[in-house]
Amino acid sequence: MKQLLIIVVITMGLFACTASSDKTEKENLEVVKKYMNAVETNNVEEMSALLADNYKGYGPSVNDSTTKEEAINNWKQNITTLYESVKYSRYENVALKIPKGEEAKEGDWVSNWALVTIKYKDGRGPVEVWLNAVYKIENGKITLSRTAYNEADVLRQLGYQFISPAK
Repeated sequence: MKQLLIIVVITMGLFACTASSDKTEKENLEVVKKYMNAVETNNVEEMSALLADNYKGYGPSVNDSTTKEEAINNWKQNITTLYESVKYSRYENVALKIPKGEEAKEGDWVSNWALVTIKYKDGRGPVEVWLNAVYKIENGKITLSRTAYNEADVLRQLGYQFISPAK
């Protein structure tokens, strides 16, 4: 009987940990989905509410970085002068927990792969670009993001030509 009780307690403990982890993953996925929706609907207030005050964003280029204030101001500028619309399609969001490691930042993350279609206010485009963004989530807010996409492909779709420099 004592062994049965121990097995029941251990099983309940494992189930509780799994249920808690599943709940956190669902909540983190919802944060990213809300952020994507805010981008699509030009809802800068919602974007701001979903980014932590200490937010830091990196990419797409190696030396690109932004704070929350800079990111929000950039979106306000882009919505006003550049983008007619931004639409996510064919996307997949995956939540994961990174344990303590040498290179990775431990914690809760959501990885997003998406085909993004951008229409411009001046009639250029639309352009389609594969985007990969990973978001670190803490306390229901995005604290860090890393974004990668092919900037050269976007420029090519807009009609830019790349010319090799003279030797």
